[in-house]
Amino acid sequence: MDSLIHVAKLSLVMLLVLSVSHACPTESNNNQQGTLRPNAYQIAAPTRSPLFSPVLPRRLPTTHAWQPRFFAYTSMIALSMHGCDGSVLLDDSPTFVGEKSAAPNLNSLRGFEVIDAIKSDLESLCPETVSCADILAIAARDSVVLSGGPGWDVQTGRRDSLSASKTVANNNIPGPNSDVATLVSKFQNVGLDLNDMVTLSGAHTIGKARCSTFSSRLNGVSNPVLPGQDMGFLQSLQQLCLQSDQGGNSTQNLAELDLVTPATFDNQYYINLISGEGLLTSDQALVTTNSDARDIVESYAADTMLFFDNFVSSMVRLGGLSPLLGNSGEIRRSCRRAN
Repeated sequence: MDSLIHVAKLSLVMLLVLSVSHACPTESNNNQQGTLRPNAYQIAAPTRSPLFSPVLPRRLPTTHAWQPRFFAYTSMIALSMHGCDGSVLLDDSPTFVGEKSAAPNLNSLRGFEVIDAIKSDLESLCPETVSCADILAIAARDSVVLSGGPGWDVQTGRRDSLSASKTVANNNIPGPNSDVATLVSKFQNVGLDLNDMVTLSGAHTIGKARCSTFSSRLNGVSNPVLPGQDMGFLQSLQQLCLQSDQGGNSTQNLAELDLVTPATFDNQYYINLISGEGLLTSDQALVTTNSDARDIVESYAADTMLFFDNFVSSMVRLGGLSPLLGNSGEIRRSCRRAN
């Protein structure tokens, strides 16, 4: 499995680099226009080909050997949901404690080394041109496509933050045990609504979660806290989480967010919720505690294309939340530290 993940990472890096011309973009990512746009990166060529192209879905192998996990790719989707300025990528520094150690992120987010590799190769070709924030946004789109989901034109032109805040991350990022009211409130605080919240939760159709993130659900197996839970599903999770890993720690065991189609971006997540097989408390709450949220879940469970269309719209809105533009921020040379 480790070798497959390694190949996946290298392939993503190489194919992103292959989509860059020998000439660097004629328009830098300073984005003096102060707006996001699909063509922020242009290369000096008569065809004005974009720096990044939808080459990944066409060229990456789709054999069985490639499909079992998409560890790097599911991480890109998660990373893109933690801000539009690349702040989550920053390591702690003498002047601030960053977001990586925040409770919702600790031992959860993955794929930082993939972004490092992509950034390194792009810096060798076009120094201080492509922001880490835009790399995240583009990689998230390609992650969805590679997993069988929809594609979209990524708005680019973001710049990178100079700092990060663990406190802000703890306060703003919903935890895995959040109820619907909390989820809605945190999404509304950044300009997204209930529909966006339920739609973006659909990213849980791929990926994994540690037992520590849903252990509270297992404490009530004999008397479920949430109505409609599938008892057999909860018991299987309990057995998984009682098994200790090599270090004797059972809370670090991993469970599929979507047990049915774990490596495919589809609407199975919503079907699972209706069947009482949502992994996280915040997942299952969408159908048990709020009728409006349940209506959206049921509509997506019945119509894959409706989910895809709305997911694209919500991802575009997500990607446009308070980006740094113009002369704000910077284009980092390394995504882990400010210049």
